[in-house]
Amino acid sequence: MITGLTRVFGLLGNPVDHSLSPAMHNAAFAALGLDAVYVPIRCAGAEVPSLMRALALAGGGGNLTIPHKRIGAVVARSIGGRPLEACNTFWSQDGAVVGDETDSVGIGRAWRTLGSPTGDWLVIGTGGSALAAGRAARNAGAGVMVRSRTPERAAAFRLELGAMGVGPGAAPIGMVVNCTPLGLRGDDRLPLDLDEMPATAVGLDLVYAPGQTSWVRALASQGIRACDGREVLLGQGAAAFERWFPSEPAPVEVMRAALARGLP
Repeated sequence: MITGLTRVFGLLGNPVDHSLSPAMHNAAFAALGLDAVYVPIRCAGAEVPSLMRALALAGGGGNLTIPHKRIGAVVARSIGGRPLEACNTFWSQDGAVVGDETDSVGIGRAWRTLGSPTGDWLVIGTGGSALAAGRAARNAGAGVMVRSRTPERAAAFRLELGAMGVGPGAAPIGMVVNCTPLGLRGDDRLPLDLDEMPATAVGLDLVYAPGQTSWVRALASQGIRACDGREVLLGQGAAAFERWFPSEPAPVEVMRAALARGLP
């Protein structure tokens, strides 16, 4: 039962109707008997700061998704003194809104699921998720090549990666990561055409869909190892949960089962 004491967590983004984060987190709350609820909130960028503060300072928190992760980094104070290039998880601490980036945890988990391929990474996109991919690549000892529709954005993004200590990528490429929204709609073009896929690479699509995304299916049809974003979602979700409830280990298998029900 939701009462005046229930802690409210929200997913701030646009779109949010496709997200399985509410199912995953509400299953975790129920399994542990926590008085909390997680809801999707579609919002514009101008609304993000006030929503973050309202949720966090009322005792809850939440996540940020496309296209608001960079806005979250401006609003939230980082923990541990590490600068926030992007923020996908927020809560309150000592009367302030604090945040963290847990996407890189999920991306690292997916990289290991794909066999921890050696080589540098090709990252498609320049948003908050792409910054998380850069951090995950650095943790994996890989450099990053960047692909963007806009050369100016690609150049600026390379500078951001350099400031994070991420080196430039070079062939052979070990993994291609789609950090764009391409694939959320059934009629989207592929984020990278099959004839442009490096011969040595596996594919990681941060988008997820029942039956895998069209890009993952296309790669698999060519015998290329690939996975969609469900492992990323699970990994970042478990890390976020433990930021909100530091004394409670995330019930990962409960969360995985909730995702499996929504992503057959």
